Order: sequence, then structure tokens, then C-alpha cells
Amino acid sequence: MLTLETIICTFSVLSVAARADFKTRNCSEVREACVGKGFSFAHVPLQEIPGEHLRVCPQGNTCCTQEMEDKFGQQSKQDFENLADEMSHELRSTFVSRHKRFDEFFLELLENTERSLNEMFEKTYGTPYMQNSEVFANLFAELKRYYTGGNVNLEEMLNDFWSRLLERMFTLLNSQYVITEDYLECISKYTDQLKPFGDVPRKLKAQVTRAFIAARTFVQGLSVGREVAQRVSKVNSTPACIRALTKMLYCPFCQGMPAVKPCKNYCLNVMKGCLANQADLDPEWNQYIDAMLLVAQRLEGPFNIESVMEPIDVKISEAIMNMQDNSAQVSYRVFQGCGQPKPAGMTRSTRGVSDVFNARFRPYSPEERPTTAAGTSLDRLVVDIKEKLKLSKKFWSNLPEAMCVEDRVTAGNASDEECWNGHTKGRYFPEVQKDGLTNQVNNPEVGVDITRPDTFIRQQIMALRVMTNKLKNAYNGNDIYFQDSSDEGSGSGSGSGCTEVCPTEMDGAATEAPVVEADRSGPVHDSAQLCAPSVVLPTMLALSALALHRQWR
Repeated sequence: MLTLETIICTFSVLSVAARADFKTRNCSEVREACVGKGFSFAHVPLQEIPGEHLRVCPQGNTCCTQEMEDKFGQQSKQDFENLADEMSHELRSTFVSRHKRFDEFFLELLENTERSLNEMFEKTYGTPYMQNSEVFANLFAELKRYYTGGNVNLEEMLNDFWSRLLERMFTLLNSQYVITEDYLECISKYTDQLKPFGDVPRKLKAQVTRAFIAARTFVQGLSVGREVAQRVSKVNSTPACIRALTKMLYCPFCQGMPAVKPCKNYCLNVMKGCLANQADLDPEWNQYIDAMLLVAQRLEGPFNIESVMEPIDVKISEAIMNMQDNSAQVSYRVFQGCGQPKPAGMTRSTRGVSDVFNARFRPYSPEERPTTAAGTSLDRLVVDIKEKLKLSKKFWSNLPEAMCVEDRVTAGNASDEECWNGHTKGRYFPEVQKDGLTNQVNNPEVGVDITRPDTFIRQQIMALRVMTNKLKNAYNGNDIYFQDSSDEGSGSGSGSGCTEVCPTEMDGAATEAPVVEADRSGPVHDSAQLCAPSVVLPTMLALSALALHRQWR
């Protein structure tokens, strides 16, 4: 009887142990987790099976078939790419939206300014203006072409505008004479000496060139930032990276622990290895952001395009008044230099025509200032962009940390013993690697070839470096010559477009002269020296400009 009782007791113990063993090796939880994630497998084991077939996950007893591990690898790649896209979405959206708003603001500002000038001049000067309005239309067309990336030398274009205006006004004010094309060409040679429009052209040229250089370079910078962010956020996963991601994200399933998430430091090492090349973008990215912020300061201050463009009609009208006031002296000096023109068939007194130019008009009062598509003033728009730019610094080196956020990927603040360490549930001991490609030489999770930098990322680094150089020049009011890049999208393009020394290089010394004081406010009037009658000073300035241009090249 005792023997039978012993046998029954022993059998009962073995049965309980068997049921306990069966429970620990049951894969039903894994099956449910796979269904919850949308996997469709031909077969999921009911209980653990030998894992000799596995190539990534531990090869002990497992709940995974070969098919499951393969699909986990494909899903790991997709998860990683989706996560990188999600983490960079705000950055990309910022550059897209701010580029659009700035571009709309600037183009509508030009449109409003041209419409304002046209309406006021038509009202004030009437027929003489309407008959010569193409001179002003060409001015705004060239300014827009420059901003949108055209091959326009701003100083040359502005000089040409004042020459054309002088020719038209001289003809109107001397309508009793026959003014031929040859005679007009002679007049243009004396423009600098005559200064018929007073000091307005010199001041306006300094203000317009610096403001337009800053505005165009700034919108180009937003465009480059947008393109770089969009391209770099599309991560390219290497086989080693996919293997490490699979091990981190889905091998817990194979171990029968689908609810256990990776340890944070484990995740950081995987992400730093997978994003090593992206982290190398960070130093150049940070310099680019700093340069953008510098130009933004200029746009808020002395290079404010809004404060330059809105009163431009008043400034041009002032120049016309100067020409009117000095018309007799200007005509006398022209006649001395170019000879007396032939009288017209029917002479008229210039008094009637010149009276047309006597009226002056006021600028817009504050309540009449035009609104823009951006719905705000330039100052508020730039402040908003600056705040967003500051937040984007160190984005690429911080990306691994952002991707290993608690509850999304990792166990977060859970106990060190309650997370997946790549082999089992427990503490992760290896130290976290530093950022960048060269620091991954000893990465314990991802095999990274530090001798082969990603050429695509290097191209983006170079694009940022070139843009940073443009921005630094624009900060000092300087335009550098470079070819248009179709990769930079809307708002991109070259400065004056000169790849060699331009014919007007000496005339452009005012724009090319560096600003010594970074915070200087108000227009720079160095270009006035170019109009001086002295021969020595303009020659010295021209030689200095040529030397500086060659140095920058």
C-alpha cells in the first residue's frame, strides 16, 4: 500500500512540474503579440522549439521560425525608417513652412511696393510718368529676378536704372531740343559727375543691395535647410544596422517575452551605430544655424528689406525733385560736355513740362501700410523663424536620444533588471558610445566601417558648408558669385552670376567692402567715394575690391 501511495505521489509531482514546464515554454503570448502588430505568419509554434535555424536571435529554445525572424528583420528596417521620419517631421515642417512664409512675404512686399509707386506716380506725375513707366517696371522686374535666383548684378542694375531715368527726365525737361540716342549715350557718361539726383542714388543703392543680398541669401538658407533635412531624414539602413535593430526590437518575441522592451543604453548604442553618419552632419549643421541667426539679426536691423522697400517711392520722388531743382545746371553742364542739341521743329517752353514734377507726395501712413500674404511684419516673421532655428541646433546628434524615448522603444525608467539587453531580460552593462562615425569603432551592437563615410551625407555636409559661407558674406552685406544649383529649389541661385572678374567689379566696391562692426545700424555710404572726382581714391578702391574678390575666390 505504501508503495502505491509513493508511486501516486511521485506521479502527481511530475505532472505538476510538467504543467509548469509547459507553461514556461508556451508561445501563445507571442502569437497574440504578433497578431496585434499585424504580422501574418504561416506558422507560429505553440510552444518553444530548438532555435538552431535562427541567424540573429539567440539559438536556444525559441518561439520563432525562420520565416518569423526574416519578417522581423524586414519590419525592423521599416520601423526604424518610420521612426526617423517621425522624429524629423517637425524639423522638416519648420523649414518648409518658414521658407514658404518668407518667400510669400518678400514677393508680395515687392508687388505691393511696385503697385504703390505706380499708383502714386500716376496720380502725381500723370502722363509723363505713364509714358516712361517701363523704366520703373524694369527696376522691379530685375529686383524680383535677383531675389528668385537670377543672374543680376544689383549695383550695375541700379546704376542702369538711374541712367535710364536721367535720360528720360533730361528729354522731358529739354523738350525744345531733339535728343538723339547718341546724345543720350553721351549724357550717361556724365552721370557720376553731374549727380543730377543728389545723394539719393548712393544711399538707396547701399540700402537696397545689402537688404536684397541678406533677404535672398536668407531664403536660400531656408531652402537648403529644408532640402538637407528632407534628404538626411530618409535613413539608409546597412545590413549590420538591420541585424542590430532586429535583435533589439524583436528577439524578445523569440524568447517568449514580447512585452519586454530594450534597455535604454542598449537602444542608444544601436541608434548611435545606425545613425553614425547623420551625427557627423551636426557640426556643419550647427554652424549653418548660427550663420542663419546672424543674417536674421541683420534682417531685423540695418538690412530690413521692409523698411527699405516701403518708402522707395518717396525716395525716388525725392531724386526726381532734386533733378527738377537742378535741371538748369544739369542741362548747362551736359551742353558743355556733349554740345548743344539741335532745336526741335516746334519749340516749347520746358516750364509746362517741368511743372509736372513739382508735386511731392507723402509715404503711407501706418494704417495704410500694405499687408502681406505672410500675414505679419518682417520683424515678427524673422523672430518666429529665429526661435525655430534655435530649437533645431544639435538635432542630428540628439536624434538617437529622441528615438530611444521612453515607452516608444525602450523600457525607459523601468528597473535595469526588467529590460531586454540583447540576450535576455536583465541589466545592460556596455557603456554608451559617443556620437559620430569614428566613435563607433568599438560599438558593441552595430558593426560600423569607420573607414567608409556615407558619400550622400558628405554631399549634404558640403551643401551646408557652401551655404554657411554665403550667409557669412551676406551678414557683412557682401554678395559672392556662384552658379545656380537646381538642388536648392525655389529662392536659390547665384549672386551677380559672375564666375570671373565682372566688368563692373570696380563699380561694385561698395557692396564688396566688408563691414567692420557687426552691429552697425543704418546704411553704409562707402559707395559715395566712387562718385568723387579724384582719380587716386577710386583707383585705390577698385584695386582693393579686386584683391578682395580674388581672395574670396
